[in-house]
Amino acid sequence: MTKRLTAEFFGTFWLVLGGCGSAVLAAAFPDLGIGFVGVSLAFGLTVLTMAYAVGHISGGHFNPAVTIGLLTGGRIAGKDVVPYVISQVVGAIAAGAVLYLIANGQAGFDVTAGFATNGYGEYSPGGFSLTAAVVTEFVLTAFFVLIILGVTGKNAPAGFAPLAIGLALTLIHLISIPVTNTSVNPARSTGMALFQGGWALSQLWVFWVVPLLGGAAGGWVHRALLADDR
Repeated sequence: MTKRLTAEFFGTFWLVLGGCGSAVLAAAFPDLGIGFVGVSLAFGLTVLTMAYAVGHISGGHFNPAVTIGLLTGGRIAGKDVVPYVISQVVGAIAAGAVLYLIANGQAGFDVTAGFATNGYGEYSPGGFSLTAAVVTEFVLTAFFVLIILGVTGKNAPAGFAPLAIGLALTLIHLISIPVTNTSVNPARSTGMALFQGGWALSQLWVFWVVPLLGGAAGGWVHRALLADDR
């Protein structure tokens, strides 16, 4: 279990540092910013690389919503859920701290301006409503879990799961960055909101409740309707 939790810590750390770091440091870099496409790809690459690196140790969740989805999907024991989630959240906060130290080294940096946090309404990148945010986060998290369960089943092609999962997360970000700045991961949301410290914390509940419900729904649907490995 110690190795599994360590893997979840480092995997989530890398996801937040790489994905949110690309948003904070490189998305709008003068003249050569990577934009939404670059940030989306960065998130996908973080999951892909760490799934190959440590996925064989812990299962490569890096996300409380995925852990809940794997619970309802019958892939993880209930006793493991809380330790996994704690490791993921701690990893995300550690990554947020490192990113804050880096970003704070730039003249004019203002953490209250956003810091790659998730939001809705006036804090949505595209001004999308709470309803739009809830639907987006629920549906995309559910499908993310469906994909994870499908590509990691014992009858799935061996060796390709991290690639499919990374590309799925890239696609999710391409769809939803304008809506919520893309969460589908409560740990990722928490790790950044704590440092923004204002409106992001007041809206954080959405990015816990909705992804967890979406993940649970995705796991249940796969187990009830799609599983072919039982």
